[in-house]
Amino acid sequence: MNNRIDSHQHFWKFDPVRDSWIDESMSEIQRDFLPEDLLPLLAENKFSGCVAVQASQSEDETNFLVDLASKNDFIKGIVGWVDLRADNISERLRHFSSNKTIKGFRHVVQGEADDFMFREDFRNGILALKEFDFTYDILIFHRQLPAAISLVKDFPNQKFVIDHIAKPDIKSGSIDSWKKGIEEIAKYDNVWCKISGMVTEADWENWTPEDLKPYLDVIFENFSTDKILYGSDWPVLNIASDYKEVVKTLEDYISKFSIEDQNKIWFKNAVSFYNL
Repeated sequence: MNNRIDSHQHFWKFDPVRDSWIDESMSEIQRDFLPEDLLPLLAENKFSGCVAVQASQSEDETNFLVDLASKNDFIKGIVGWVDLRADNISERLRHFSSNKTIKGFRHVVQGEADDFMFREDFRNGILALKEFDFTYDILIFHRQLPAAISLVKDFPNQKFVIDHIAKPDIKSGSIDSWKKGIEEIAKYDNVWCKISGMVTEADWENWTPEDLKPYLDVIFENFSTDKILYGSDWPVLNIASDYKEVVKTLEDYISKFSIEDQNKIWFKNAVSFYNL
């Protein structure tokens, strides 16, 4: 039965200027990735749908994803971009709230100064999300976890999900300061976590499931199985792996879990977090 949801993937029509983060080291993904490219992978790996997440920071990006979702019913939800720092943020959120496919928003905080999440204008935007029942995806490097902890603590009624387990440095094997941050942020009831984007934080050429295991252990020791979602991070994963291998790595890791817990991780938590 195909009852899995991929809670984190991207679509784009490749633009070398806008998508400058996709540099020569990532030549594998310097091309278009559209719904027709993803659909066979979802079917082959028993997924019935996905959540499309913004990759560039413009309202055009949000509208692009809305358009794709309107033509492809397997796109069950969208995490878009809106300028949370804008003076007219409530007005923009009201505008987007008329489209029921938009479930939440994200800002590429990993590309900002480490104190970005303390900024009053950004926090004003986070405050505005609740009125429209929008979620917020936290995209950070592990060194930004202290700021993220402050954010989730100060907005207890806002639903947050951590993308890519907060990007620990899996390649070097360093774990301690990241682990400390995860232990702290997981204490807050309003925070979920995506198992996603791990292979691209590991050694792209030589990673093994064993490299990921200590990090998965930390996530599962701290977040309950009610709070963990699976996301592929396709097509970015292609620089280090392929769709099937990433799915299999988690399948193997959770194979000893009860079927009920496995279903939560693959499906139910994404549905309840994003209200799919």
